[in-house]
Amino acid sequence: MTPGERCPRCGAANQCAQAGREQPVEQCWCFTATIDPAVLPPLPQDPLAQACLCPRCAMGLARPAADAHD
Repeated sequence: MTPGERCPRCGAANQCAQAGREQPVEQCWCFTATIDPAVLPPLPQDPLAQACLCPRCAMGLARPAADAHD
């Protein structure tokens, strides 16, 4: 799995339809998702700009992994 396919918060697969594709996709789970703002502040901005959160982290359900940012 590439870094773009991993959630920057927990390290799980982010299920991003765009990850690894050069052309834009028309459908992805995140296009209609409501992202819990509480999960964003503790994340480093660099990884967040390069990879999507997974659905569980986006909803604030998953716990952050200790080494997800290494």
